[in-house]
Amino acid sequence: MALTGAFAPYGLWPLAVLSPAVLLWLWMDAPTPRAAAALGFWYSCGTFALGTWWLYISIHDYGQVPAWLALLLMAGLVLLMAAWQALLGWSLLRWLPRHAGAGTVLAMPSAWVLIEWLRGWMFSGFPWLSLGYSQTDSPLSGFAPLAGVYGVSAMLLVSAAGCVTALRTGGRLRAIAVACALLPWLAGAGLQRIEWTQVQGDAVSVALVQGAVPQDLKWQADNHDNILALYRQLNQQALGARIVVWPEAALPGVANGLGRYLAEVWAESRAAGSALLIGAVRTDASGRDYFNSLLALGEADPSFYDKQHLVPYGEYFPVPDFVRQWLQRMNMPFSDLVPGAAGQLPLEVAGLKLAASICYEDAYGQLLRSAEREADLLVNVTNDAWFGTGSARYQHLQIARMRSLESGRDLLRVANDGVSALVDYRGRVLKQAPEFTSAVLRGQVQPRSGLTPWLAAGDTPVLVLAGVLLAWLGLRQTRRRS
Repeated sequence: MALTGAFAPYGLWPLAVLSPAVLLWLWMDAPTPRAAAALGFWYSCGTFALGTWWLYISIHDYGQVPAWLALLLMAGLVLLMAAWQALLGWSLLRWLPRHAGAGTVLAMPSAWVLIEWLRGWMFSGFPWLSLGYSQTDSPLSGFAPLAGVYGVSAMLLVSAAGCVTALRTGGRLRAIAVACALLPWLAGAGLQRIEWTQVQGDAVSVALVQGAVPQDLKWQADNHDNILALYRQLNQQALGARIVVWPEAALPGVANGLGRYLAEVWAESRAAGSALLIGAVRTDASGRDYFNSLLALGEADPSFYDKQHLVPYGEYFPVPDFVRQWLQRMNMPFSDLVPGAAGQLPLEVAGLKLAASICYEDAYGQLLRSAEREADLLVNVTNDAWFGTGSARYQHLQIARMRSLESGRDLLRVANDGVSALVDYRGRVLKQAPEFTSAVLRGQVQPRSGLTPWLAAGDTPVLVLAGVLLAWLGLRQTRRRS
C-alpha cells in the first residue's frame, strides 16, 4: 500500500523504487511460484484498494448504485488488477532466474512493464497507477519523451532491481548492480536538458473556464438556465484570449438543442477575437447516437472531436439486455454513448492545431499519439467532480502531465471544478485555478512542433525490447534446468 504514496497528491516518488524493490526481495525468497503469485496478488490488492477508493464516490454517491453493488464493482476491479500482479509473480519464479544476478536486473523490469501494458489495454484497460506516472517530478521524467510512460516505468524498475541485486550479492556483480541502480537517475537528469521539440510561432493567450457546477445539481431541469447563464458570464470574463476552453460536458443538455445559445456565445466570442472549445454531449444527424464531444467554434464552420475511449459502466454498459432491464427496475440512471472514430485529426482553431482528449482517455497515450504528432498544443477537458475531493483529480492531472512530457507539447487542461491548469512541454504546471470554485484561468502557452522519439515510435521499442529480453532469459533458464 505504500506505493500509492509515490503518486499525486503525495508525490513521494522514491517509494516507487522502494516498494517494488521490497516486493522483488520477497519474490526471490518465495518457496514456489504459487507463493510468489500470492505475494503479487495481495501487494496489488492493497495498492489499488487504497489508490482507487474514490471510485466508490463516483459509483455510489453520484451513480446512485446501491452500496453493496458499488463495493462489488470496486472489488471486481481490484481483483482484476491483482490478478495481473499475481501472474507476474508466478511467471518470474516459474520461468526466469530467481537468484540475484544480471538476469534479475533484466527480468523483473521487462516482465513488469509488459504486465503494465497489458492491463492498460486488455478488457478495455485500466492504466491508472502505472509506475511511470509517479515520476513526473523526478529525474526519470527525462525518459518520457524518449520512451513514454512505460519507458519511465522500466528505468525505475531497473533501479529497484539493481538495489536488490546489490544487497544480495558481492564483488564485481555488486558494483554492476549499484551502477544499474544509479545510472537511470543520472541519465534521466541528462535527458531533461534535451529540447526534443521546437518553438512554433508566438505564445498564445488562453483562458480556461471552470464552472464548478456540483455534480448532483448539473442535470436537474430547474438548474438548466442558471448553468447556461453562469458559463456565458464566465465566458465574457475570458473574452480577449485567443482560445477559450470550457470543461467536459459543460452544457446542461444536448448541444443540438442549444443552437440559439451557442450562436449567441459564438458571436460574442468572435467579436472579441476569441475561439471557443466547449465540452458538450451531441447527437448525430439521426438523433439516435450520442457522443461525448468537444465543440470547436472559431472563424470556420463548427467542428467536433468525439471521445474515442469510453468509460465502461460510466458512459456505456457492456451487459446483456436482461441485465439492462434489471438495472432499469432498480432505477439506476445510465445512458450508452457511442465512441468517436479512430484517427481523428487535431481540431483547428485560431490558426492552430490542438490534439484533443476528453476525461479519462488521456490515460491512453498511444491512442492519442497520431493526433499529437500533428498538433501545436494539447487540450484535455474533464469532469473530475465525479470523484469528490479525493486523490483521483490529482492522479488524473499527473497522467495529463505525462502526455505533455511524452509529446513535448504545452497542455490546456480544464476541469469542471478542478484541477484546471496550464502545463508546459516539460510537464510543469505553469498556472492552476483554485479548486471547487467558479473561475477563469488566464495565461499563455507556447505552440511547438517536431517529434519526440516517443511520438515517432510510440511504445513499440520498449515493448519489443522487453519481450526479447524475457524470451532470451526464459530460454537460457530452460536450458540450464535441462
